[in-house]
Amino acid sequence: MTSTLERPAAPSGPPPAPGQTPTRSARAEGWVRRAPLLPALVFTIVVTQIPFLLTIFYSLQSWNLVRPGSQQWVWFDNYVSVFQDSQFRGVALNTVIMTLGSVLIAVVLGLVLALLLNRHFIGRGIVRTLLVTPFLITPVAAALLWKTTLLDPTYGLINFVLSPFGVGEEAWISDFPLASVMVALIWQWTPFMMLLLLAGLQSMPTDQIEAARMDGAGAWAIFRELTLPHLRRFIELGTVLGAIYLVNTFDAVYMITQGGPGTASANLPFYIYQRAFLGFDIGQSAAMGVVVVVMTIIVATFALRLVFRSFGAAEGSN
Repeated sequence: MTSTLERPAAPSGPPPAPGQTPTRSARAEGWVRRAPLLPALVFTIVVTQIPFLLTIFYSLQSWNLVRPGSQQWVWFDNYVSVFQDSQFRGVALNTVIMTLGSVLIAVVLGLVLALLLNRHFIGRGIVRTLLVTPFLITPVAAALLWKTTLLDPTYGLINFVLSPFGVGEEAWISDFPLASVMVALIWQWTPFMMLLLLAGLQSMPTDQIEAARMDGAGAWAIFRELTLPHLRRFIELGTVLGAIYLVNTFDAVYMITQGGPGTASANLPFYIYQRAFLGFDIGQSAAMGVVVVVMTIIVATFALRLVFRSFGAAEGSN
């Protein structure tokens, strides 16, 4: 018994020679595929790159709005003043503490909650919904909630709960301004970390855990040797995403502490806002904005490369 194989139809035209440029139809087809993306590209350039170029333009000038006629070219003097500003360095340190502290604590709390929700118990769906709720609240509303309902020295719920222990008249926002802002950020970002890590836990193969239990491994050994390595890339992803977002935090600082007392709880976005819209110093605030954008791009680039490398290694091992 014989079988015949049909040959594929020959191309209508001769194949392009090596080094030959694509035909006009191929170029047109490429532009047709890219055409739906062009409006998004144009919109991104208009709303991000043009304002950034204007910021660089203003950063090279000395311009204070309360002094008419003060606009003049000073080139890189504003950048020298930025790095010589002790308040800028202090606010930069506040930004690092606020961002890393909030993200790391949120990751730890999210991991604990994810481990608890990964177990089967009655009402797990209701508990999961309640725990996710803080992340769905508008940041401004969440900041007002913490300022007026929880941290208020007279009517706050925290002082009311702690009053039997002798801590009923603590002015949390005045005495611990940076910590007050961080608590609000941690409360709002812990659900995001919890959901991300819970997804990682549910993607973990159960046969490995069952094999480890049959070999006599305890709960801590399973968590240290199996669960935590599996969750590593999810933890890195949550840390990077949380840090990229929280480094630009403005609403919580503005609504809870106004950056005070002094600049004790101010971060870089709020300090730039103060210099631009309260001090009317356009040149120096623009220089600060350029410095912050460049530093953020550098840190985000290394962090994203680490995350992509981690996910790539995980896919390669699978």
